[in-house]
Amino acid sequence: MPNILIIGYGNPDREDDGVAWHILQLLAVHYGIQVPENYLDGFYPEERSIDLYSALQLTPEMADIIANYDAVCFVDAHTGAVPEDINIKQLEPGFQQNPFTHHMTPETCLSITQTLYKKTPVALLVSVRGYSFQFSHDLSPVTRQLSENAAAKIIDWVDILSK
Repeated sequence: MPNILIIGYGNPDREDDGVAWHILQLLAVHYGIQVPENYLDGFYPEERSIDLYSALQLTPEMADIIANYDAVCFVDAHTGAVPEDINIKQLEPGFQQNPFTHHMTPETCLSITQTLYKKTPVALLVSVRGYSFQFSHDLSPVTRQLSENAAAKIIDWVDILSK
């Protein structure tokens, strides 16, 4: 079985922006990984065949972690910029300049990993439509259902990689 890392990022204090945190919790239950009591405790890689990692945003330092895995799945919320409620996209490394210095794309993380460590894991982005971004730890009802569907799709992806 390949080593697989699932990185969920977004702000769990902002309702649907935290959908990745909720998806990581569902995946943890499925794979028998201990669920932290709250997102501040987070999920961190422990060098298992399937690891979960939670963060508020992607950072260049994540390349050091990503380089240890054969496959990586990035999980985030989207605001409707793509038509699908659950958008699934195969990723390739590629530096993407962004005018916001605090925002990094998964493709840029992969590019840094490739450049520094000469590693190019299989990569997937699963972005889930958010409908409400108020100050709350709960998901909107629609995004909650989408999070369950997205977790099932990630489990299917892991199963395919494991064959």
